[in-house]
This record gives sequence, C-alpha cells and structure tokens, in this order.
Amino acid sequence: MVWLVFAAGLIVTGLTGAPLGVGLALTGFAILHIFLGGATELAFTAVWNVFNEFTLSAVPLYILMGEIMLISGVSTRVYNALTPLFRRVPGKLLHTNIAVCTVFGAVSGASTSTAAAVGSVAYPELRRRGYDRPFVVGTLAAGGTLGLLIPPSLSLLLYGATQGVSIGQLFLAGIGPGLMLAAAFLVVIAVAARRRGDLAPADEPVETWPVVLRRMLGIWPLLILIFAVLGTIYLGLATPTEAAGLGVAAAILIGFTWGDLTRDRLVEAFFKATTTFGAVLFVGVGALILAQAISALGLPRDIMAGLAGMELSRYAVLAGMVAVYLVLGCFFDGLSLLLMTVPIMFPVMVGFGFDPVWLGVIITVCIEIGMLTPPVGVNLYVLTGITRGEVSLAEAATAALPFWFVMLGGIVVLTLLPDIALFLPGLMR
Repeated sequence: MVWLVFAAGLIVTGLTGAPLGVGLALTGFAILHIFLGGATELAFTAVWNVFNEFTLSAVPLYILMGEIMLISGVSTRVYNALTPLFRRVPGKLLHTNIAVCTVFGAVSGASTSTAAAVGSVAYPELRRRGYDRPFVVGTLAAGGTLGLLIPPSLSLLLYGATQGVSIGQLFLAGIGPGLMLAAAFLVVIAVAARRRGDLAPADEPVETWPVVLRRMLGIWPLLILIFAVLGTIYLGLATPTEAAGLGVAAAILIGFTWGDLTRDRLVEAFFKATTTFGAVLFVGVGALILAQAISALGLPRDIMAGLAGMELSRYAVLAGMVAVYLVLGCFFDGLSLLLMTVPIMFPVMVGFGFDPVWLGVIITVCIEIGMLTPPVGVNLYVLTGITRGEVSLAEAATAALPFWFVMLGGIVVLTLLPDIALFLPGLMR
C-alpha cells in the first residue's frame, strides 16, 4: 500500500507538471499522515537537521564559483590554449572538447555548467571549421558529464552531506574514475574518426611543440583555483565549505584579472547561482520529507530483508540498482534523481557490503548516464539549444550513444577494479 502511494505521487506529479519538490513533499506528507498516524512533524525535524549542517552550505558556493567561471569567459581561454595539443591526433579538435571539459570540471562541479561553458565556445568554432555537427554535440554532452564526477562535484557533495560520508574522500574517489572516463572518451573519438573521415576536416594546421607548450602554460591561473578548492581540502587546511569560499574568492580574482569578468557580470552570476540553488533546494526539501517518511516506516530495512530472502548476490543487487537509475534517468535530472533515490539506495547497498565512498562514485556515474538519455537528457537539451536548431535532440542522442555505452562499461570496470576509485581515499584513512 505504501509503494502504491509512493508511485501514485510520482505519477501525479509527472502528469500534472507540478514541480518535483512539491510532488515529493506531498507524497511524503501523505505517507506520514496515513501510515504513521499524522506524524508530519517528523518531516520538519528532518529538513531542519539536514539543512542546518555546515557542510551543506558549500553547495551554493560551488554553484556560484561555476557561474563566475562560466560568465567570465575563462572557458574561451582554456579552449584556445588546449586546441593545438590535439591537431595531430585522429579526431583533432574533437579531443579538445573532452580535455577542456575535464579541466573545467575541476573548477565547476556541475555537468550542465561545464557543457554550457565549453559548448558555447567549441560548437561555433568547430562548426566553422567543418566538423560533423551532431558528433561535436555528442562529444560536448559526454565531456560535460565529467563536471559531475571530477571534484569539486555537486553530486558527491550532496551525497556526502546527506548520508554522512567524508566529502574529502568522495572528492578523491572521483579523480581516478573521472580521468578513466575522459581517456575512454578520447579513444572513442579516435576510433570514430578513423572509421569516418567526415567527422573532422583533413586540412587542420599543425603547430610546433614549443607553441603548444607555451599556450598550455598560459592557463596557469587555473591552478590557483584548483589548489584553492581541492588542494586546501587534501592538505587538511580547509573544510569543503571553507574551500568553496576560497574557490569563489579565487574565481572572482581570476575572472577580473585573467578573464572578462565585470561588476555587472558578477551580479548576473550571483543571480543565476541563487536561482539554481533555489531549484536544487526546493527539490532537496521535498526529497528529505519523502526520505523521512520512507525511513520512519523502515522500508529500506524491509527491502534488504526481501532481497536477502531472495538469496541474490550483492552484484545482482548492484545490477538492479543500476537498472533503476537507467530507467529513472530518462525522466529526472541528475541532482533531483540523487536527492530522491539515495535515502532508499544508500542503506540497502551499504547493508550488502558496498563501500559508501565507492557507492557515491557509482551513483554519480549512473546519474551522468541520465544526462545523455532522452527524453530528459539535460546535457543534450543544453547543447542542442546552443546549436539553435542546427542539431536535433535525436541526432545529438545518437551521436552521444557510444559515450553512453562507455560510461556503462565504466561501471563494470569500477565494480571489477574498485581501487580505481578507492586508492586515493585509502591514503586518507
């Protein structure tokens, strides 16, 4: 009966077009009222306890940092600096999309911000040079997902803050898998370029290695930002929230001195960050209310007992979790999906013996896959919007399909070789 109320709440929310946060909250209140004798005060207690956590205040700061980097034109400088590096490789500047997304992901923390920042620079330039337009969008959509995995990651931050997992260890755990996926994306581009000669023009000019090196050294200011955000955490000099504050200060400084940041643009970045955080917060409140109702009823415990009774292996349970995320990723954006599902998934998966830090990485990769999955596919929507109708959603999704399979394969590799994610965090333990 409880699951019927849960499913009905989500279905009604989807059919009526009501905000997801409202639908989750009302479903949670309904469960608390019907099955727990009107104990709706538990919802308010849960929301207060979580949002009163100091760590969670890092979320709006990381969002603001990403908006400042996006609006200050730094992505243009990074793209131009890395462009000469790949002109000798099959696929040429298509590799630059992945490389720049990887670098930008280390200062952004969000998938859509990374895709928008790099896409707004890369698509017009590669279109002018004669690259295959749908494949350009596919590489940008795939590269953009790295912003959600490579630290600082909003997904890992929210996961850690809500489930009591070390954010420093989660950030370290995201480095290896993020670089692994980036390398796999580069291989996909090279193979595709060898099979299809029309993906990249044949007459790209090649610059000398001294010029390449000089251009790459020109992006050294980003190292200051990366150290302010990540170095201070790993060296034990700052908490994630303090590091986020340092990152915002460094982003403003770099934006004014190295980028094209102005006072008006800074105000615009504050406004956009506020609206983005408001949307995340709204969904988060609804998800917490629903999570409290589910937890109070002991549903995660019942799920674990049911799965144990079926005598499934832990890897069969993991495969089921991935399948759930693949399906839900078709209908919900990444952070909403995270906030909605983790309160159920976390106790079940940890109960089956999976490492909480490793699990955070796997869930983030699952969410990344949803960024490339229609009909929601947020990265695809953002980038097709940048093309102004020149590339359809269907064309973009088809071009991104090889990267979709690579990320799915990445989950298999991380399952077989968990130390790819856990080696660096293990150094902190």
